[in-house]
Amino acid sequence: MSREKADWLEAGVDAGSSAVYAGATAFALLQLNATYVYAAFAGMIAFVACLCGLRSLKPEARAFPLSLFEPAEFKQTEPDEPDELVLTDADRLPDSAVQEGDDALLLDDILAELGPDSRVVRLFDRSSMPTAGQLKARIDRHLDEESPPFASPDASQALYDALAELRRSLK
Repeated sequence: MSREKADWLEAGVDAGSSAVYAGATAFALLQLNATYVYAAFAGMIAFVACLCGLRSLKPEARAFPLSLFEPAEFKQTEPDEPDELVLTDADRLPDSAVQEGDDALLLDDILAELGPDSRVVRLFDRSSMPTAGQLKARIDRHLDEESPPFASPDASQALYDALAELRRSLK
């Protein structure tokens, strides 16, 4: 957008907002039982005052000037390359990068086998997803209950045990 067009647009917004303010001023005076002449005169004064006030405001200088840059080229993938990223052994961190005293659980190892009660890995398993009929039956059963269900049991110990088992399996 050119600077002249931006100035013209800003002047139009200033005039429009001043007209709205003037109309509100005149309407308020009419509601207070003023005559049409006084309301129109007060509206014109409000319009001029608001327009002069808005035009006196100048934009601030840019605090963060932007430098010109060239956009980077986007590398197209080959048709035979997979669409997703696949981690390999070359992507693993070397053992020297992991500090000995660090107690953080790093999930960079591939699990050899999954436990039968592994809920985290099987979260989006399509074979364990309920069918539409099963979901509808669950929803209907929930809506038919008259009393609210009891509070769910605290599963923090089960989560702690599962994380401990995962740590043991990774070592």
